[in-house]
Amino acid sequence: MKPFILFISVLLSLSAFSQNKEEEYTKVLTQRAEKIVNTLNIQDKAVYDAVTKAIVNQYKSLGELHDKSDADIKASKQNITDKTAKEAAIKTLETELNASLYNLHCAYIGALSANLTNDQIEKVKDGMTYGVVQVTYTSYQDMIPTLKPEDKKQLYAWLVEAREHAMSAASSKEKHEWFGKYKGRFNNYLSKQGYDIQKERKAWEERVKAKGGTL
Repeated sequence: MKPFILFISVLLSLSAFSQNKEEEYTKVLTQRAEKIVNTLNIQDKAVYDAVTKAIVNQYKSLGELHDKSDADIKASKQNITDKTAKEAAIKTLETELNASLYNLHCAYIGALSANLTNDQIEKVKDGMTYGVVQVTYTSYQDMIPTLKPEDKKQLYAWLVEAREHAMSAASSKEKHEWFGKYKGRFNNYLSKQGYDIQKERKAWEERVKAKGGTL
């Protein structure tokens, strides 16, 4: 009887630990979501709570998708010995993840649309990606004051596209990598337009330094 009682006690302890861990995780996500929602000027508490819950659920769903994909890819690497078959399996899993992330993203934006305006949704997107769109957009204009309207339009379009991907990234690092990818694309675009990026950056640094600042 004693071993059975001990077994039950261990199960209960593990269950309580798991529950506490889940509650703490939800608390952290809720705090993160509320920081975003607090920028939206929502007066209705029911709407405030609904939007907060939608953001928390999105973070949880993203975590579950990425964790499952990581586990499946790890298993494929360990269990499949043939290199070609292994690469094919991993590619399939990555494709499945991207499809799931896209569907989740669309459903998420739909859920936000039920309670928020387009401008508010933009703020949610920026909140989930650390405001990188506006920071980068402003920085490029500071660096290259001679950017043409069509150049600015292209830059902004690519930054917004990067943000859509970054919203579903697994980590802060991966979010910034998405923006880095599109910044590289824009730099190549500028080079083709005749801009000397290195020269422009150096001149920008000198202008900022002359004002007592640093980049």
